[in-house]
Amino acid sequence: QVQLVESGGGLVQAGDSLRLSCAASGRTFNIYTMAWFRRAPGKERESVASIKWSDATARYADSVKGRFTISRDSAKNTVYLQMDNMKPEDTAVYYCAARRSVVLDRYDYWGQGTQVTVSS
Repeated sequence: QVQLVESGGGLVQAGDSLRLSCAASGRTFNIYTMAWFRRAPGKERESVASIKWSDATARYADSVKGRFTISRDSAKNTVYLQMDNMKPEDTAVYYCAARRSVVLDRYDYWGQGTQVTVSS
């Protein structure tokens, strides 16, 4: 089992920055990829960014490219999401997730979520 705990959400204004953190504990040795997802009110959950644990290869949704940066600190078993130039449409609950399988595109562990609100 892997436990994920997010932190860093809050209320910001458009154009501001915010950094989310996700601390992983438990059987972290078998994590292949970690990612950030978000769910805005009335919308489906969407993938925001992901990072391979081994070599830090990152991927981003088109909506956040150039504004968000995902990174990881292996020593601390922590993943970060740096969000810059934030927009009101970034308002959502942000979830951290961990994936074990190299083959299956399925996330096995999820955090409880942290609210991010961007005012215009």
